[in-house]
Amino acid sequence: MEERLKILPQQAKDKRNENKKYIARLKKRKPKWLDDTMHDFHEEAFERIDCLTCANCCKTTGPLFTDKDIERIGKNFKLKPAEFISQYLRIDEDNDYVLQTVPCPFLGADNYCSIYEIRPKACREFPHTDRRKQYQILNLTLKNTEVCPAVFDIMEKLKSVHPIQ
Repeated sequence: MEERLKILPQQAKDKRNENKKYIARLKKRKPKWLDDTMHDFHEEAFERIDCLTCANCCKTTGPLFTDKDIERIGKNFKLKPAEFISQYLRIDEDNDYVLQTVPCPFLGADNYCSIYEIRPKACREFPHTDRRKQYQILNLTLKNTEVCPAVFDIMEKLKSVHPIQ
């Protein structure tokens, strides 16, 4: 997996323009098959890829934290929301709470999450390729091809099975 993660950013960059064009066409057409196909490819990809051998999302990006996330996780650490924010979070350019640093401070050396049961909603839903109304989050999917090898593979398979001119 380490070798794959080394080449993933360049692979994603090489495919970026092609993927952007493909996504633009998908958004325009809003095909009825998109959700089911993405969900099938999601299942296939995660049968092959074990997140615990990767954890690239936790190592390179930070999730958004909702108020509910902050309350729930802070409570676990016996911290008031303001204390949790002060210790772990910052406000980004979109005015969202995100981690102060990456890799995630809750990620262990073994790639296990120390707060897995109470992790943020964004972590629970990542990489979002099993959500409904995929056409609404295709820009996020494009961004995630740079982070998650499974998403990269899903996008490549999608283009090969459903080419759109």
